[in-house]
Amino acid sequence: MTFPDPVVINDQDKQVDGCITIASYNVASLNACIKKGFHSYVQAEGADILCVQETKVNAPLSTAVDDKIYKYRYWAFEEKKGYGGVAVFSKYKPSQVSYGLPGYESMSRGRVITLTFASFTLICCYSPNAGDKLVRLSNKQKFDEAMESHIRALQIKGESVIWAGDLNVAHTSDDLAKPQTNERSAGYTIEERTDFTKILSPYEKDPEIPGLVDSWRHLHPTTKGQFSFFGYRFRCREKLIGWRLDYFCVTPDLIPKMVNSTIRHDLWGASDHVPIVLLLKDVSLD
Repeated sequence: MTFPDPVVINDQDKQVDGCITIASYNVASLNACIKKGFHSYVQAEGADILCVQETKVNAPLSTAVDDKIYKYRYWAFEEKKGYGGVAVFSKYKPSQVSYGLPGYESMSRGRVITLTFASFTLICCYSPNAGDKLVRLSNKQKFDEAMESHIRALQIKGESVIWAGDLNVAHTSDDLAKPQTNERSAGYTIEERTDFTKILSPYEKDPEIPGLVDSWRHLHPTTKGQFSFFGYRFRCREKLIGWRLDYFCVTPDLIPKMVNSTIRHDLWGASDHVPIVLLLKDVSLD
């Protein structure tokens, strides 16, 4: 499977005056995705900031993007070769960059990059999968707890926050094709969904601090059947058996600045995920 050739994106919302584009994409191996049309997607999208998950590389990849366009490139790697990894490619220089989650560095080193821009702090995230038979569920919950602490610390400092990436959870029954048969499947356990709900709710330790907002669901509160992940096996894409695992979750102050939050449904094939896009107006990057 590959991307359509050429990749064409006709997104009229991008014409809004002062609009910026943030894209997020689990590439399920950056090297493999490049062979299947990644560069065509990057060129067509023209994102100001591109967050990439599951790169499966252990060193910066010089062929990933055009360094004349994306002058600022940040990579985080897993110790295990060919596993995990995230990257952020930006046209604008962040004022601060950090890697991993405070207090949970060993399990988040190749999963989280946090970048501070003028109007917001962006967290590029590849959340762990709870695993077959939920063997890593406890690790996933520890990660989620550390992520909430990280987000809340930023909120306490007065930061506007965008939590972006493959968060490996389908939050509600509307976010996967077969909820009834997946209640004890990784990504849809009550434990994972409860942890996600906590981050989208006022902070338990200080209810004055609001929860984050699932930007796509905010715009599509009752929509079903819109997914960002389709497994390669069992012709899942053809049968529309998918999961919505990829998100832009934002602090409420960014909602009035949101032009759109979009799932690029047509762009499946170079990965088992599709890209997602957040469009914002009236924000500054530098």
